[in-house]
Amino acid sequence: MSCPDHIQTKLNVSRETLTRLETLADLLVKWNPRINLVSKSTIDDLWTRHILDSVQVLRSAPPNATHWVDIGSGGGFPGLVIALMTTEPEAPQKVTLIESDQRKCAFLRTVLRETGVSGTVITDRIEKAAPQNADVLSARALADLSLLCEFAERHLTASGTAVFPKGARWQKELKSAQESWSFDCEVVKSITDPEAVILKIGELKRVGSHTP
Repeated sequence: MSCPDHIQTKLNVSRETLTRLETLADLLVKWNPRINLVSKSTIDDLWTRHILDSVQVLRSAPPNATHWVDIGSGGGFPGLVIALMTTEPEAPQKVTLIESDQRKCAFLRTVLRETGVSGTVITDRIEKAAPQNADVLSARALADLSLLCEFAERHLTASGTAVFPKGARWQKELKSAQESWSFDCEVVKSITDPEAVILKIGELKRVGSHTP
């Protein structure tokens, strides 16, 4: 599934990376009827809705992370896309994908193998997986912000950054999460959806917690 020219301009990646992303697109179209990796209605807009949307998550995060962890990876957005950008200047050194569905994990591993990219796929529930010590944590269309903060508390280093794409209800989620959590938050406007944003969260602490 070739990338349209106007999307190539927005992606602004090397030919090598683009070839990997096209392999991902081909495999997703092939696998999706069997295991529903993404909504069927979004396949025609795959390059914008899923791939470009994932690339902007990488570019909104601190560059050159030592360990990037994507939770609830599903069909690979954004974590698999970020792994496939391994030769780009801002790419993380190591990417780990956590997904509880074994069939989706098989898809993630297949794409990594077919593209020759290294990455770790953990088949487990997010709250059961060993703490990952990520310096960047991502999740897309997974849970509300309050629950994402719980996952981040488990898997993110104290000085790490979480990057969470959010839709039109993001302000309501942010307000609700701030009742239980203290954090710094930078709001980055989405380039794929005028109502969406990416929340960059750091200095995460439970409200009422203190350091001895």
